[in-house]
Amino acid sequence: MSASVALASALETPLQDGDLLAAIDLGSNSFHMVVARYTLGQLRIVDRLREMVRLAEGLDGKGGLNAEVRQRSLECLARFGQRIRDIPPQRVRAVATNTVRQLSAPQNFLVPAETALGHAIEVVSGREEARLVYLGVAHAQPPKPEQLRLVIDIGGGSTECIIGSGFDAIERESLQVGCVASTRRFFGNGKLSKKRWREALTEVAAEFQQFTVAYRTLGWHEALGSSGTNKAIGDICAAMKLTKGAVTAEALPVVRDRLLQAERIEDIDLPGLSDERRPIIAGGLLILEAAFEVLGLQRMAVSKAALREGVLYDMLGRGGADDPRDTSVAALMQRYGIDAQQASRVENTALALFEQAAQAWSLDADDARMLGWAARLHEIGLAIAHSQYHVHGAYVLENSDIAGFSRQEQQVLAALVRTHRRGVPKNAFDALPDRLLLSAKRKAALLRLAVSLHRAHEADPIPKLELSAGGDRLDLVLSRAWVDARPLLRADLVGEVEGQAGLGVVFKPFLI
Repeated sequence: MSASVALASALETPLQDGDLLAAIDLGSNSFHMVVARYTLGQLRIVDRLREMVRLAEGLDGKGGLNAEVRQRSLECLARFGQRIRDIPPQRVRAVATNTVRQLSAPQNFLVPAETALGHAIEVVSGREEARLVYLGVAHAQPPKPEQLRLVIDIGGGSTECIIGSGFDAIERESLQVGCVASTRRFFGNGKLSKKRWREALTEVAAEFQQFTVAYRTLGWHEALGSSGTNKAIGDICAAMKLTKGAVTAEALPVVRDRLLQAERIEDIDLPGLSDERRPIIAGGLLILEAAFEVLGLQRMAVSKAALREGVLYDMLGRGGADDPRDTSVAALMQRYGIDAQQASRVENTALALFEQAAQAWSLDADDARMLGWAARLHEIGLAIAHSQYHVHGAYVLENSDIAGFSRQEQQVLAALVRTHRRGVPKNAFDALPDRLLLSAKRKAALLRLAVSLHRAHEADPIPKLELSAGGDRLDLVLSRAWVDARPLLRADLVGEVEGQAGLGVVFKPFLI
């Protein structure tokens, strides 16, 4: 167990039998919430809420969200928030997906959305969304040992395709095609025709072809579809007596031909199709037909689980021995050849400082984990170049697909690495929401000190290290003899007064 995991575990309250957890999925079509009770190490679902908000309908093509869709989204979140207002914040996780990823100024939506819900909302990347979807499906329908499984999740704004083994996603792809977005894109005027369908199918199939060779080479033993679109099409197949609820290569063309008997979307007449899904079924069926055609699928069963269940089970792993973020950080360290001993020294010192400042600075277990990861990765940019390596490292961390991390978490990680040395740019924390800003700057202050204290890469322990924090003040007490023997460190400490000022911290070193 790493030092940051150990410290974080000591700071947080472990799950107890009877505790409630909640996961909220702000999808591009529907918002979902699932509430579960932790009992004997297992999760038991006690409540589900779903509202078809159709967030993707509100996109204006310029990264904005129209007022009507925004308002109904906030009203839905307020209702969700009422249901979970008595659940502690650390037991609630809300994630936003494709539509929020496309907003040019996501904070304009996220700030009032978080207020309405009463909890923070994370934005996850397409590939992280894919990992969470697979996790939910795998827990709902445990896979057979050593068998590969293909999972396809058609959402409102994007489609995720995953090949996994056991509970681990091996390949993850996210395509910019979804049932709401594709219906708007190809049938925006409401008209349907065989000619338009064939043209649209060619365009959507091209999206799948980007990874088809890799997927078909790896192969799979079974295919599962998750989320509402796949379930709706499975229900239609069953209602038309084509299957018993699965989707097959033989059934899909029959469903498509029946759909195209209508000249307009509002006239679609498919057995088993609900009125609320009729306006978007064309885009969903189009995507599924393209997937079957390009990937060579013959049969796809339908899973009841999806992203929200994956988020619940991910909460169980987070912060413990199975936290996927620890695995991802270890993989990054190996891939970029990070000096593990130096990273460990910096992490241990950063966390020693953290323990002394945490209470005064209102830092919690999540902050300890983030500081630890930043310490382990602070030299990642050296794999690119020594000059400005903190800048290179920040770019890598902000723009990589890192399993387990939300976009905001990656942005915090990138900001810490960007500001761990040299001057602090005024825009270094601009990407962060206001709720994360102060704690991020305080973690950056601690990381800067830890890096400075280990500038010489010495293995010897620091003989005296006392820190006191309060408000915007940070006082550090060190051994005079130890510092006097290290003139470079003395110069760094003097320079750190200005460096910390860039974080809004008044820093004073004391030598005794």
